[in-house]
Amino acid sequence: MEPLEFTKYVLYAIGALVLLLTIAPLFRFSSWWVRVGEFPRSQIAVLGLSVIVLLVILGWPLGFFDLTAAALLSVAVIYQIHAILPHTFLYPKQVLDAVERDPSRTIKLLISNVLVENEDAAGLLRIVEAEDPDLVLLAEPDERWIRDVAPLRDKYEHVVEEPQDNAYGMALYSRFELVEPEVKFIVEEDTPSIHARVRLPSGELIRFFGVHPKPPVPSETGESTERDAELILVGKRIDEESLPSIIAGDMNDVAWSRTTLLFQKVSGMLDPRIGRGMFNSFHADYPFVRFPLDHVFHSNHFKLVELRRLPDIGSDHFPILAVLSLENGAELEQEEPKAESGEVLEANSKVREAERKKMKKLDPEKNVNDD
Repeated sequence: MEPLEFTKYVLYAIGALVLLLTIAPLFRFSSWWVRVGEFPRSQIAVLGLSVIVLLVILGWPLGFFDLTAAALLSVAVIYQIHAILPHTFLYPKQVLDAVERDPSRTIKLLISNVLVENEDAAGLLRIVEAEDPDLVLLAEPDERWIRDVAPLRDKYEHVVEEPQDNAYGMALYSRFELVEPEVKFIVEEDTPSIHARVRLPSGELIRFFGVHPKPPVPSETGESTERDAELILVGKRIDEESLPSIIAGDMNDVAWSRTTLLFQKVSGMLDPRIGRGMFNSFHADYPFVRFPLDHVFHSNHFKLVELRRLPDIGSDHFPILAVLSLENGAELEQEEPKAESGEVLEANSKVREAERKKMKKLDPEKNVNDD
């Protein structure tokens, strides 16, 4: 086989992979091999564009097969760009820049997936000392991590710690008063989330949710069912909430996925990255394979003061810093997402599917059907 012919076959194979990763997520299956295509959309777009360029260079003038391949790949690239475009500066901002910035109504939040195997707690402590956030939310702390970040208990008066040895522990450290903080296990018994009301210096209360659902990978559930259900259930809880709300954490999903967009519509939460950038937080060790997995969403009562990705702390995730300002009339200037009837049905279906799986685990012989 000639080198040129071999190269073209390789390009065809890569092009087929690009098409598969583009088409598969369009189907509403929860299997990991379907959902994985939602994550590297920017990488898929670059890969598809590269194949098109090389096909044109190596195959000019293009025959029917090459022309068809280039056309299909062009559609795939356009679709991928369309999906990620809102998370670039080319798109209008969903969250407006803060104007009032009243210190008594401003909250500075740092979130970090510390990576349970990471032994460099000093890196995190240095970041916290430098940034001096009001709230620190940690994902993946075990008992050792809780011991290693003991200085945070001296720095922050209000503390909620739920260490786990399964990489799903959580901890919240707050300068502001936490009112009735709770650790909840929404979908799975070994996957906690933290719920609390937070009293700002102004005396106003806001609602805070810290989450870290399991990812749809073979080493975990192999499906997105539980993750999707947890996000939807928290979204429904937020929608019922009258207080200004913030939800943050490693959601093991990208900002542009169908589930994340559905969560936004169910909850009415805004994404401060829209119109600003992706703020890719994972994987810290691989610059060309990064996605936005660590999120801060909030109700339309807030405007944005600052949003930054912080330096590496030895984890596979970068920490994220968000500074939000609770401002009068902000909800009148920022339209919250709304779910249409079909999307409400889809959200409810995800929750029912998680309930069926849970019941099946409890009683494998029982046949659990739809309502």
